Amino acid sequence: MNWEDEAFLLSKRKFRENANIINVFTSTRGKVSGIVYGGNSRKIRNYLQIGNKIHVIFNSKNENRIGYLKTELIEPISPKYFNDKKKISCLLSLTSLLNLLLPEGQNYNHIYSSIDKLIKNFDSNNWVVFYIYWELYLIKELGYGINLKNLVKNLDSKDNLIKVKIDNDNYLVPYFLTNNEFPNIITDDIVVKSLRFIRLLMSNKFFMPNNIIFPKSRVLLENYFN
Repeated sequence: MNWEDEAFLLSKRKFRENANIINVFTSTRGKVSGIVYGGNSRKIRNYLQIGNKIHVIFNSKNENRIGYLKTELIEPISPKYFNDKKKISCLLSLTSLLNLLLPEGQNYNHIYSSIDKLIKNFDSNNWVVFYIYWELYLIKELGYGINLKNLVKNLDSKDNLIKVKIDNDNYLVPYFLTNNEFPNIITDDIVVKSLRFIRLLMSNKFFMPNNIIFPKSRVLLENYFN
């Protein structure tokens, strides 16, 4: 089997002396893993960084065994945000969620396109709002879409939070999320409450039922706004 595609690098780990096993999220073939020989060389190591967009050429003689990947850099995304702990943590959170939640070999081209759109908004003032809505979009694309407005019970005017019940679990949701609003200014406190709500929802629906540990990078992102 041979094919080529563009992809985001989700994870990598050392394999033998001068090779890595990487997981990538491709535009047409979903999540794919493969061995990159020479992955520890200076040239490849410099761009084989989590979150970067790369061109991959896949080759495998046996569908039941891991294949081989040749890689080239398309866009260096992660280096742009090395000096911004919130944004680099956001990028690592995004890649960790995809790596843990996506099954291998299934096409999620809509999710792929949404990442491009999200990253283009990383330089806007309200970039974190784009990310919060992206996580809700990811939950929807993975088969658990919810209409928060239909679940509203009452408004806690003191904290501007909405109490909602989803499948017998109670959550506190920032008001703007229930109305699909897009505030130009958002406080760190509301960011934390938004991320906390989505973390609890993802934990209850995806991570705990499948005995998957929630990614530390996502917890760290939440802590940076605390």
